[in-house]
Amino acid sequence: MALVDIPGSKSLTARALFLAAAADGVTTLRRPLRSDDTEGFAEGLTRLGYRVGRTPDAWQIDGRPQGPALAEADVYCRDGATTARFLPALAAAGHGVYRFDASPQMRRRPLLPLTRALRDLGVDLRHEEAEGHHPLTVRAAGVEGGEVVLDAGQSSQYLTALLLLGPLTRTGLRVTVTDLVSAPYVEITIAMMRAFGADVGREGNTYVVPPGGYRATTYAIEPDASTASYFFAAAAVTGGEVTVPGLGAGALQGDLGFVDVLRRMGARVEVGADRTTVAGTGELRGITVNMRDISDTMPTLAAIAPFASGPVRIEDVANTRVKECDRLEACAENLRRMGVEVATGPDWIEIRPGAVPTGADVKTYGDHRIVMSFAVTGLRVPGISFDDPGCVRKTFPGFHEAFARTGLGTAAADR
Repeated sequence: MALVDIPGSKSLTARALFLAAAADGVTTLRRPLRSDDTEGFAEGLTRLGYRVGRTPDAWQIDGRPQGPALAEADVYCRDGATTARFLPALAAAGHGVYRFDASPQMRRRPLLPLTRALRDLGVDLRHEEAEGHHPLTVRAAGVEGGEVVLDAGQSSQYLTALLLLGPLTRTGLRVTVTDLVSAPYVEITIAMMRAFGADVGREGNTYVVPPGGYRATTYAIEPDASTASYFFAAAAVTGGEVTVPGLGAGALQGDLGFVDVLRRMGARVEVGADRTTVAGTGELRGITVNMRDISDTMPTLAAIAPFASGPVRIEDVANTRVKECDRLEACAENLRRMGVEVATGPDWIEIRPGAVPTGADVKTYGDHRIVMSFAVTGLRVPGISFDDPGCVRKTFPGFHEAFARTGLGTAAADR
């Protein structure tokens, strides 16, 4: 049995950094994720004039309910979607001129539904090049509040950014959502806002956020459930066993639901109060599954699908096409390189068992989730390599070392 210490959640760390910066007082974050994305978020706060103190196990942030300390700033968001989407909303609540830019990868990712909503709320926001993409400039004068309609069918982060902004507005927000993907991430946002003293109500498809700001607190970041999916999948596909402490029945993250997919396929799953264990049983059945709410784990399932006894069909994952790369096509391309039969559609992928997968050089597109997913495939398929294995630094710089320490490759070799 492998006991795996998973780093803190990227999603929780990013939200906690926003909330801490907006709160009245000094917030301590315990066990935050230290990765390229979260370091980029913290650096962005520093560029806006917030004080962020960092030690190995805790970060302290001096909150400024009135907004950024600086009246003018340039922020580079790196590859981080949460940084690129949340920080302009935080800056809008202040007073000053703030320019945001990002990596070429992040520049390609869509932003328009969020920036349209911010403009509808009176925010002076201008895209400097392609409309709906970075770079952009916010000329901030606070946000009055009001009602806005939002399409969050591409990313729940659009809605999260507006909800986080809500308590900082003068009159509060009413956000009516016409479409929503990855809904569990919005529930994470709401739970964390409440932990920082704010409230969110809901009337059908309308989220209601009163004004009033946030209170500083001490907040512990739970392990990242999306990252844990690779270790759980590794146990299922090798016949090994993995336990992740800190992720249990009370976890905020919807991606822990991936273990239910593994259970349906034949793995043994135990979810305790503060830990989750997955053990392989030697059986991996085919499955048809809707992964709209846990789409970040779609590549994890695709990577183990060739070892199932029947076809694995993953549906309602159109939003995975606008992540760090087109993940649906990236999975299909790499599986085909290994000799696996794959079919795709606009929002689905089907992997059909048959030929034994063979080693191949995985094209990562600089996407950390492609690397970590196909590392699981590599436990059963010799000769898999990656054109950019280091891109895991985005969320888990020590992934390869931690994965090797599980010994699950040895378990696979003994099958």
